[in-house]
Amino acid sequence: MVHWRYPRDLPLLGALAGVYFVAGKLGLKLAFVNASATAVWPCTGIALAAFLILGYRVWPAILTGAFLVNLTTAGSVATSMGIAVGNTLEGVVGCYLVTRFAGGPHSFERAQDVFKFGFLAGMVSTAVSATIGVTSLALSGFAEWTMYGPIWSTWWLGDAVGAVVVTPFVLLWRENPRLDWTRKQMLELAFLFGGLFLTGWIVFGGRFHFALKNYPFEYLCIPFLIWTAFRFGRRKATTAICVLAVIAAWGTLHGFGPFARESQNTSLLLLQAFMGLVAVTTLALAAEVTEHRHADEHIRQLAVTDPLTGLANYRRLVDAFDSEIKRYGRTGRPFALLLLDLDGLKKINDTYGHLVGSEALCRLANILRIHCRAIDTAGRYGGDEFVLVLPETEFGAARRVADRISERLRTDGDEPPVSVSTGIAVYPQDGRTMDELFGMADRALYAKKHSSKTKLPLQT
Repeated sequence: MVHWRYPRDLPLLGALAGVYFVAGKLGLKLAFVNASATAVWPCTGIALAAFLILGYRVWPAILTGAFLVNLTTAGSVATSMGIAVGNTLEGVVGCYLVTRFAGGPHSFERAQDVFKFGFLAGMVSTAVSATIGVTSLALSGFAEWTMYGPIWSTWWLGDAVGAVVVTPFVLLWRENPRLDWTRKQMLELAFLFGGLFLTGWIVFGGRFHFALKNYPFEYLCIPFLIWTAFRFGRRKATTAICVLAVIAAWGTLHGFGPFARESQNTSLLLLQAFMGLVAVTTLALAAEVTEHRHADEHIRQLAVTDPLTGLANYRRLVDAFDSEIKRYGRTGRPFALLLLDLDGLKKINDTYGHLVGSEALCRLANILRIHCRAIDTAGRYGGDEFVLVLPETEFGAARRVADRISERLRTDGDEPPVSVSTGIAVYPQDGRTMDELFGMADRALYAKKHSSKTKLPLQT
């Protein structure tokens, strides 16, 4: 018995079953070796993506969709249910194997996980559906036992390519559906997909069919996939794969292109084998490129951030200071430098240990993040000293920021209670160089620290 956790489960499962049914009916229009076996079966990718995103609770939708597809196409209630069970188990097994061994929904972030996905979801789990489905047809008399091998291979390859082409497309677009492209990227994408369309039309279209039929010109499409993987990453790469798959399938079905043979089923099998290999290779390349970019970005980030607090380090502070001087030259608007010193850090380290002292530094760093604008730069100057660069800020506004930070730290409720002393310098009246501003802020800070008559005692 299915226990619905949310009222929205029923509409969700109904929509999923409907999508599965429509995709299945389209796929079975290309069933040539048997009415229930097709070399083009996107439903496997849809089901696997649904299991990976929504969990195993969607199995009734997959079972219902698969049952209705087969019941309204060919066979009996018994064979339709057997095929539906096989399709559902295929998704369940694929989801388990991919989640257990290949990173689950994040399978396409690393090249090794892409290859694992291709093997587990594209080759292993799809054998479940093919075996159960073809056996059900043979036992009920809807398929000859002598045709078991051809039907099984068609079924298996159609499911395998559906998994490696459709599943990454759904997962990667769900992961980041926004189209945050620059004008330059949009122009390059237009050239890329325009070239892919043109090349696909030449290779798989009818205009040059007789000239290109006996030559392996399908490989002319691969440079565009490599271009996409290197320049735009995984999401655009899987989109390019789907575009190429649609163009190639259309041309092959019309008897055009290098995969066209006398048998339409043989033609589709040759095309699907090519698309499966190209899809896995392109996604692995895109994952590798993306992984290297993330590693480079992480290294660049480490070079300009403090390892303990994650705030800007001295190098980044210098860059921010130089940028604000240049901004002042353009706009004539001053900026403020706020220097903060955590009071009694040595006493905290001696009393509570250095781990608690480090946590106190991080408490102040987190408060600085909260009170920073997007244009502000917060950094750790060294030891227990922090800096906040406030663009287009006068002394009064900087003073209010300092008071908010001091009050928030004093009342954050964490133990031990800590306080902070602040000093402010404003460019250009307090100095025109970084050293002059820091010197002024430092003198103001220690003047305030030593003139303070009341301090918050440490609790032991």
